[in-house]
Amino acid sequence: MIEIMRTNDLVVISFVESLLKEAGIGHFVADSNMSILEGSLGVLARRVMVDENREKEARQILKDAGIEQELRG
Repeated sequence: MIEIMRTNDLVVISFVESLLKEAGIGHFVADSNMSILEGSLGVLARRVMVDENREKEARQILKDAGIEQELRG
């Protein structure tokens, strides 16, 4: 899996997860438990990971949704 996004914004993460699920793109939100451990202060960003072979498609979906500013790399 490859990281395409890192954010503290839970609304954005929820939106991204919804878009990726609808498109049938395997994904994983990393560091969710670390955010809980640090007290949910929002200091640690969560990372959205996708299957390597679907990265390009995932990035295009997020661009089309108007959240390309959140993409990494």
